[in-house]
Amino acid sequence: MIRGIGIDICDIERMKKALSRGGFAERVFSPAEIDYAGEGEAAAAHFAAAFAAREALAKAGGWGLASIGLGACEVLRSESGPAFNFSGEFRRRLEERGVKRVFLSITHEAGVAAAVVVLEGD
Repeated sequence: MIRGIGIDICDIERMKKALSRGGFAERVFSPAEIDYAGEGEAAAAHFAAAFAAREALAKAGGWGLASIGLGACEVLRSESGPAFNFSGEFRRRLEERGVKRVFLSITHEAGVAAAVVVLEGD
């Protein structure tokens, strides 16, 4: 059963501006996300996609990003696609809501990054 669906977009140029402020990436993203994004033009798109994923997760659960907290999850990439890695505390919150699986899809094109999250439970 679907427990929630969330979608979000993030302007890549706006993310570039945020990244130009010292320490922004370190406050918002995990070391693994920073490593994946790298540097240069593509970095802002990767960061924007990870940020949109957090927002989409917050919307899917009806929590709001401030309620989740920036350290509750990170977006990891693998050969099978992007996925969340959750903190233990946030994983418990998902279990309390009956969420068994979390699906994530991200994309970036034409100056915008987007993410969709689906929460599935029994």
